[in-house]
Amino acid sequence: MLPRRPLLLQRIPANVTTPAELKQQILALTREYSKQVHAGFRPGADSERPAYAAGQAIPYAGRVFTEDEVEAAVSCTLDFWLTLGSEGQAFEQELAAFLGVRACLAVNSGSSANLIALSALTSPLIEDKKRLRKGDEVITCAAGFPTTVAPILQNGCVPVFVDNDPITSNLRVDQLEAAYRPGKTKAVMVAHALGNPFDVAAVLTFCRKYDLWLVEDNCDALGCSYSMPRPQAEALGFKDNSPGLDEGPDRVVRWTGTWGDISTQSFYPPHHLTMGEGGSVNIVSSAKLKRVAESFRDWGRDCWCPSGKDNTCNKRYDWQLGELPAGYDHKYIYSHLGYNLKPLDPQAAIGRVQLRRLPEFIEARKQNWERLRLGLADLESVFDFSLPTHATGWSPAGFGWDGTECRTTCSWFGFLLRVKPTAPFTRAEFARHLDQEKISSRMLFGGNLLKQPVFVGIRQETPETLRVIGEMTGADQLMNEAIFLGTYPGLTEAMLDREVTVIRDFVAKWTLG
Repeated sequence: MLPRRPLLLQRIPANVTTPAELKQQILALTREYSKQVHAGFRPGADSERPAYAAGQAIPYAGRVFTEDEVEAAVSCTLDFWLTLGSEGQAFEQELAAFLGVRACLAVNSGSSANLIALSALTSPLIEDKKRLRKGDEVITCAAGFPTTVAPILQNGCVPVFVDNDPITSNLRVDQLEAAYRPGKTKAVMVAHALGNPFDVAAVLTFCRKYDLWLVEDNCDALGCSYSMPRPQAEALGFKDNSPGLDEGPDRVVRWTGTWGDISTQSFYPPHHLTMGEGGSVNIVSSAKLKRVAESFRDWGRDCWCPSGKDNTCNKRYDWQLGELPAGYDHKYIYSHLGYNLKPLDPQAAIGRVQLRRLPEFIEARKQNWERLRLGLADLESVFDFSLPTHATGWSPAGFGWDGTECRTTCSWFGFLLRVKPTAPFTRAEFARHLDQEKISSRMLFGGNLLKQPVFVGIRQETPETLRVIGEMTGADQLMNEAIFLGTYPGLTEAMLDREVTVIRDFVAKWTLG
């Protein structure tokens, strides 16, 4: 009698005999499983996504994927390399090609990306006058996410806080000169708030004037762009557009994250694309910064060989660095106090599929913001609505613009509005009502970070470790009045219309009742 096939193989057709054929069968079943189980995570415009049913919760953000991402993750896992490998290398190259930068380094989170980006500027490989040392100052803004600021303190530098413009949520560029101190200020590190580019022209002009680093926290803004007249851009050192962007020969337009020296991304589920956890450090042009950032990501080692590869420099046993003996294995020579902040290869495999969806995700976020803005257009008596940087107003026909001739295009991370102090209801009452109606919302992250317990403690215990420029009135407004809804590409038109109806009914109850 022939032996019985193992239980698993009993479920596999008899003609499936090789590992490659078995893998294809597994992946085919994986796709079918994902279609049946995860249909609710498909893009909002996908015809195969289940229709929204009244009463269902509406998240502010979340994963958006199909069976393609699930297949990519399972396929990579079956190969079981796991640590960052060929998928990671391909993802880094593809993201760098999309942005048009020298290199992208995949990391395990956007917060880690910020830590690496700022840490890289402290390297002894950086020229002396530019290198950040303990006690040097880095200009940032008060309202936002804490891990934009934390790396400054974690590296022994001094964050210098300027206020936020409550209309754009970005830093107030008119306070930059007051924040500058000769011999102490070395960098500006700020985020493009909620997918709204900050005033790149003003910040870059300031940085060029004083020879400062610019670190762009682009975690909420992948797919946003900024443009300026060509003579202005060329005076700041930019002649070329980012790939896929063009506003004519008289203008230079580039993705956010490509104007500074180094920038960061987050691929946490609410962001423009997701790897579950994950992020990247984007090196705009400097080969030296790439080497340094990679070292900080990879334990601080001097060697640049990828995991699993040896002697790519062909000098593995020919180095003499520090006080080590000549010929010490280069894979175990360390030039920095680094970290291990790499993601896994299956995450990168997911990211590669997500990257192909990025253009449609970018457009969906724009359209979702516009749908909410149009639906709430006549509620300006109780809400102040956000505007893109350089915009002077909004109408159904589009934005009005200021006289700078600089323009922003937003792929919005969220739809932010502020409850006016004169409104008959408070922000808390509004937020509570949305929650009761199963509509998810968020504050502007940490609000005025200087009011957070950790920063209150720092100011009390070691006040010399930070500086504050003026009164943080804009940051306080955002802390006290702001709330944002989702714009992510998993939202359907029915969900957005439901949000508009709930908000309009709530306002009517207070203003008419």
